[in-house]
Amino acid sequence: MTSISKYNNLTQRIVAGLLGSAGIIAAVYINEWTYCLIFFIICLFSMLEFYKLAGLDGVLPQKTFGTICGVCIFLLSFFIEKGTISYRYYFFIFPIVSCVYMIKLYKKFERKPFTNIAFTFLGIFYVAIPFSLLNIAVFENGMYNYEIIFGCLFILWASDTGAYFAGTFFGKRKLFERISPKKSWEGFFGGALLALVFAYGLSTYFHSLSLIQWIIIGIIIIVGGTFGDLVESLLKRSIEIKDSGSSIPGHGGFLDRFDGLLISAPFIVAYLEVF
Repeated sequence: MTSISKYNNLTQRIVAGLLGSAGIIAAVYINEWTYCLIFFIICLFSMLEFYKLAGLDGVLPQKTFGTICGVCIFLLSFFIEKGTISYRYYFFIFPIVSCVYMIKLYKKFERKPFTNIAFTFLGIFYVAIPFSLLNIAVFENGMYNYEIIFGCLFILWASDTGAYFAGTFFGKRKLFERISPKKSWEGFFGGALLALVFAYGLSTYFHSLSLIQWIIIGIIIIVGGTFGDLVESLLKRSIEIKDSGSSIPGHGGFLDRFDGLLISAPFIVAYLEVF
């Protein structure tokens, strides 16, 4: 990826996006183990980024233990939804994360220990839980099915791409200027249109869900993805930084690339499980 940095931002964005998307698509398509590996890596680096950002704001979350808790929850949900272990193992989550309180007792000279505890939990809830919920979607029918996660990713990427280009060429009316000055209503509707086109197209190839279900998921991703982007912008704005990291040329960090999924995933899974 380092060689990409010599190109302009748009070129970096396109090249890194294509390479990254191809890698994720291949991993999801091959089997459940490669899917697990790629999202384990994404979850891991996203959590590390979050705790690094929290540290920049003077907070001292339990970076190592919080990250271990997050990836363990992801793996636990994967094996439970795969049917390898009983759902009763979900109850291990609560005593594991409760160790955060006990560990803090042995940390000296912290002015606001409970603020640091809160940010440790926030990293788990904001990053690890949404990625863990994706495991429920991929095992929706009791066996691994790449179609739903494929569809969600394609719709999310279509929404981001449409919003980027529509906002760049036509953006005038600010969507949420206080949080993200560059986002516009034109970008939002451009992204929504392309996302819905993809949702319709996916329904003709992937038959795990009906057309109306794909459209509803598309709407969830359009709205949830937009709010996810704004929430992450609020986080970065509070710390006064531009990107969450520099891991992905042209895109910033892992949180910058997957922020829309963090808010969308809980709503998608709730819709699939309840309706």
